[in-house]
Amino acid sequence: MKALFGTDGIRGEAGRFPLDPATVSAIGFSLASHLAGRGNTPKIVIGRDTRESGEAIEESLIQGAVRAGAKCLSAGVITTPGVAFLTRKLDASAGVVISASHNPYHDNGIKIFAPSGQKMADSVERRIEADIASNNRTPGASPSSGLVLPINVTSQEEGLAPALEDKLREEYLSFLANEIGKALNLAGLTIVIDCANGASSALAPALFSQLGANVIAINATPDGRNINRDCGSLHIESLREKVRQERADLGVAFDGDADRSLFVDGDGNFVDGDATLWALATYLQTHGRLKDDVVVATVMSNIGLEIALRSAGIRLARTDVGDKYVLEELLRLGASLGGEQSGHIILPELSLAGDGMITTLCLLRALRESHKTLAQMTAGFKRYPQILLNVRVREKVPFTDLASVRTAITEVEELLSQQGRLLLRYSGTEPLARVMIEGEDQSQIEDYARRIAGAIEREIGAGE
Repeated sequence: MKALFGTDGIRGEAGRFPLDPATVSAIGFSLASHLAGRGNTPKIVIGRDTRESGEAIEESLIQGAVRAGAKCLSAGVITTPGVAFLTRKLDASAGVVISASHNPYHDNGIKIFAPSGQKMADSVERRIEADIASNNRTPGASPSSGLVLPINVTSQEEGLAPALEDKLREEYLSFLANEIGKALNLAGLTIVIDCANGASSALAPALFSQLGANVIAINATPDGRNINRDCGSLHIESLREKVRQERADLGVAFDGDADRSLFVDGDGNFVDGDATLWALATYLQTHGRLKDDVVVATVMSNIGLEIALRSAGIRLARTDVGDKYVLEELLRLGASLGGEQSGHIILPELSLAGDGMITTLCLLRALRESHKTLAQMTAGFKRYPQILLNVRVREKVPFTDLASVRTAITEVEELLSQQGRLLLRYSGTEPLARVMIEGEDQSQIEDYARRIAGAIEREIGAGE
């Protein structure tokens, strides 16, 4: 059976394998069973985004988990990092998020967090996959076989369900406002917040208003089907327009589960994860809080970030694509800042999960303490032109085993020197070689990319 878990949990179309009721229930049973093997009664915190399929998936998951003896606490609609926080705060055995992040509404997903608040170990995911593969499916149980809050509660507990959801969400908001946002005064600041009609729709406007900002919320009326639709972090256009229209100081766009955030400065210029890393890195360095002067990012971060950081005496360490790999490297190095171009930013001292609202609070603190605008804070970062070419191949031979390709790579790397970057890799899902080059001159890097792509085509190209 194909692996269920990718780098960010399980994803798929709601109602179809592996997000059909029986399989979801089996996932809940398997997770709770493995947690129960560690001793105490498992306690699982569960949250979801605003997709219409979320509540049914949550119910199936809880039925399976309860059948295995777990106690389940639901926070209702809450962000992914909110569940990670509650898992750690409540000393739960695991946290489960039902969300497909930036995907359209008909998709959904399951992400699992460890008690530390970081993604669950691969070994647990592999065990769950093995259980599903061996058809170890257990029908959902009735609530009487365990304690379920607040879904499928008994009549005596019905009044407790909304109160518990509110309490858990308030715990998270209090953490953001009173710990991360402690002494941060946003009075006089106008912020446009694009909630992507997702999990941050009620939380983000409340948080930033509480800290004194004049908040203009857009795309904050979820209906179960409009999550991420022409809004949020994948569609910045409406945010840029609103920032200009309102003459706001800046804008922030979250994705559906608010584990990432992208920004627009007061002039309407787009600020991605790379530019955010630059702004936060220089701020932390100035305050002596950038450990070992290193920032962690993935292979997809623009060479402009690496060059800008180098100019400030900061080293960029790169990982494979995926926030879990960024976190692994952050913890290995003992570093204090990392993230992805897509807006997943991790500050391990504050949270082991990417949290769009924490990122926003930290960026706002940097702006306030530096007495700078976002445009001023991101000055010094220059995005370099990029070209990506795909070459269809008949086999995936190591590039170092292809003489003409090896020669072309050496020539191009010499031409790029320290002012450009070449990334050559095979697709993990298609018979494609991907040639990505960044450099100062668009026409030059296009020529370099064609040179390498041509060598690959001659050696192992599959033709049309």
